[in-house]
Amino acid sequence: MANADSEAFVRTFARGLKVIEAMGRGGNHLTIADISEASDLPRTVVRRFLLTLIELAFVGTDGKHYWLTPKVLRLGMSYLYALPFWRQAHLVLEELAGHVGESCALSVLDEEDIVYIGRVHSKRILAMSPVMGSRFPAHVVAMGRVLLASLPEEELDAYLGRMKLTRLTPWTITDRDELANHIRAIREAGYAWVDRELDESICGIAVPIRDAAGSVIAAINVSLPAGLWDEEKAKQAFLVPLRQAAARIRSVS
Repeated sequence: MANADSEAFVRTFARGLKVIEAMGRGGNHLTIADISEASDLPRTVVRRFLLTLIELAFVGTDGKHYWLTPKVLRLGMSYLYALPFWRQAHLVLEELAGHVGESCALSVLDEEDIVYIGRVHSKRILAMSPVMGSRFPAHVVAMGRVLLASLPEEELDAYLGRMKLTRLTPWTITDRDELANHIRAIREAGYAWVDRELDESICGIAVPIRDAAGSVIAAINVSLPAGLWDEEKAKQAFLVPLRQAAARIRSVS
């Protein structure tokens, strides 16, 4: 992998991607000043990249404001279509949600966060309702802890060392040793249960999805309203269906 100081690193390309990411975080109708501040790039540099992105139809403008066009979705969809299991996974998610009557999701690990790459909502409305592409800190959600549990010990230690463990709710674990012990216990149990650590209204149970070689490639969960479920009830109701769903996705990975 090339680092920023190597000859293989294409700085111009990296800056262009940085502009797209900054616009994605900033919303519609941004000025050059907005994008410059969000991307930490000079305005003259941002202006050149915007002209290129407009020419390629990735960015629209009214002369003063700039916004991403739907063509940008091709970049994200290229990732999803490259996953051998993604199309099958969506069908499995729909069947799982229909069977258990709760919202279900699929995610992957991206640096410090999980990213939702599939989500099926139940008829029950949850206070927090992520969509495809939503990101959350991995250590405060069940799917994230499943994915962190799959990391080699040195990578897990590095993650825990660099993360700021912010107390998002009264139940959020912020002690690094306690969190590390929770994650290591997930390796043995084969599932994760997290209750109200990201949001006071949500709890969830998750299991890993493995490829044919046995490596963890994603996680699948059932999201639940907090206060109505505890870990034992959730295990009895959802662990078997979750593992069956994960096995079906594994068969095409």
